[in-house]
Amino acid sequence: MDFNQPNHQKRNILVVDDTPDNLRLLSAMLTAQGFEVRKALNGKMALTACQMVLPDVILLDINMPDMDGYQVCQQLKADQKTSEVPVIFISALDDVVDKVKAFDVGGVDYIAKPFHGAEVVLRIENQINLRLLQVKLQEKNFLLQQALDNLKAAQVQQIQNEKMVALGQLVAGIAHEINNPISFIYGNLQYAGEYVQDLVNLIEVYQQEYPKPTPKIQQLAKDIDLNFIIKDLQNLIGAMYRGSDRIREIVLALQHFSRHDEAEMKRVNIHEDIENTLVMLQHRLREVADRPAIVIVKDYGNLPLITCYPSQLNQVFMHLLNNAIDAIEEGLGNQSFTPQIRIHTEVTDLNMVKIAIADNGTGIEESLRSRLFDPFFTTKPVGKGSGLGLSISHQIIVQKHRGNITCTSSVGKGAEFVIEIPIEQPEP
Repeated sequence: MDFNQPNHQKRNILVVDDTPDNLRLLSAMLTAQGFEVRKALNGKMALTACQMVLPDVILLDINMPDMDGYQVCQQLKADQKTSEVPVIFISALDDVVDKVKAFDVGGVDYIAKPFHGAEVVLRIENQINLRLLQVKLQEKNFLLQQALDNLKAAQVQQIQNEKMVALGQLVAGIAHEINNPISFIYGNLQYAGEYVQDLVNLIEVYQQEYPKPTPKIQQLAKDIDLNFIIKDLQNLIGAMYRGSDRIREIVLALQHFSRHDEAEMKRVNIHEDIENTLVMLQHRLREVADRPAIVIVKDYGNLPLITCYPSQLNQVFMHLLNNAIDAIEEGLGNQSFTPQIRIHTEVTDLNMVKIAIADNGTGIEESLRSRLFDPFFTTKPVGKGSGLGLSISHQIIVQKHRGNITCTSSVGKGAEFVIEIPIEQPEP
């Protein structure tokens, strides 16, 4: 290793020794070999010198007043800034115990006095080479980790894209298949109601024209409770109207939710998208055998139309609301538990739209919250969660909409996820 090449940066060596003669000797010898040498007469001076300019290698004497070499090395290793600097101990002590202690406190090599100049230079060069290799290895590890993170992100995005395409096609297909027959039923209910009313009118006219029906007609009218049927028919037709209208609303919500043909940004009403998502989750919100209905508390602010990717934003709402329901169902052991999800929206001072979804479920431990948005990380039992929902939500909000998503929680008191996205998205 030639340190005298004009293009090679001089390596900085810090020599720490309380004996001036030793300092001068080592300094002259290392300077002649092309090193840049700094000197320190005691431990405190050495620590100060390291903070000013980080050395490439430290030659450290053990026996010094006030603070010996072991103590100096321990402080160097305890400081993140200096912990990686190689320390070579130099001492007149040649006992095995001293050598072991030198390595225990973090030294990388040990040279016994009297030393040979060539040996010191060779050991310094070895440590510099080792340090260079360590730095290169760290850089490669960093690049590998970065590549792994990018690969995970790409996988998540690919899964999200495929999921959205599949979901959009499925929902659009179902909505189309349901829409045709329900439109037929809804459209003909009006005529069916009119026909029924005409028949009722005809029966009433018969009753007026023939007030004394035959015994057979009297018996049949009694058996079928004709008066009740006539009164209940209009209620029945009205219920059928309302039921078919509800199905039409659900079909419309399915079509709005999937938005499979809307790959571009659009200006949308966020509250309508939240309502459409809630329609999709009605089966999970209503009362079941082991719990009461989950109450949805809507605290909607006055929001303008938002420029966004509607289909992807709907996916975020679906993930967050599903997770809230899961958390509530996990906390059903509390007898006084009243399940509730609160949805709050507002425009912030920074011209962002804030959407907060809070539940009163089990909550999330602090140690887990920092990993919530990592790909494939899940707190749910095996088979119940893929660990992709929140990671996908994070990508949609942060990368696609240039916003942010955060979580606050207390164990046993529920969790709140807050989304903030700009009202107007900049041009991609």
